[in-house]
Amino acid sequence: MPLVNNKVGDDCTASGDKALADGQALVDSLIKVVACYRHLASCVGGSTDNLQLRDELRQTREKAQKLAGDICNHLTTHLRDKSLPEGQRKEMELLWVAFSSSLELLHVDMCKVWNMSGIFSLADSSSLVHTGVEGGCSEVAARALSLPDMNEAETKTLPEGLESQERNTMELEINQIDRMIDDMEMKVNVLRWMVEPHGPQYADPLSSTDSASMALVPVDEEQQATGSQALCQRSHIFVLLLLFGVIFVAATLSVCVFLFS
Repeated sequence: MPLVNNKVGDDCTASGDKALADGQALVDSLIKVVACYRHLASCVGGSTDNLQLRDELRQTREKAQKLAGDICNHLTTHLRDKSLPEGQRKEMELLWVAFSSSLELLHVDMCKVWNMSGIFSLADSSSLVHTGVEGGCSEVAARALSLPDMNEAETKTLPEGLESQERNTMELEINQIDRMIDDMEMKVNVLRWMVEPHGPQYADPLSSTDSASMALVPVDEEQQATGSQALCQRSHIFVLLLLFGVIFVAATLSVCVFLFS
């Protein structure tokens, strides 16, 4: 009877599970950093816009690009592996869709920051929009960058040529992200509409349950409104019939009094 060597299969499964866990950790980190960058990007041109905010945007953008490069190499290597088990391939495809979607959001926000920084210059603080928001976003950026704290000291004087240099650097980074998105589509053929999620991978089950329960509220309200309308219509009909009855009795009494008088 031939002996079956299960050690090789177990090693491959363990290696695939580790690669999947590493990929998921990287994608989760990217999602957090991209969300932080979107939050910071919403403050550009407002009353909280300053050199500290621009520096936080730069650091967050660099962190996101480094994570994107690592994730792209990691997922591309495993998705192009023909020996990858079907179950792990589906999980990798889910990570690929989440990664590509996050990368596109980052690209959109980078373009937004590039445009807004050209319209609102820090050299002219009077051009900033007074939104009424106060305080900085250092704590948000520190959490996204996994730092204990960020330097909150602000440079009072704007270095000459800093904004134009930053815009040129950002333009190059935007082009790099654009090329990365194109290369991803050429290297790995994962159709997003063909990838079916089998669970709330990036959502809290409690929040999804709450959303489902909230979705039922309008239906219940509509049913209650319909019942109220029907009851109201019946009450209106009853009042009209009662009014007609009173008028009929009054007319009859008037006729009787006229005939017997």
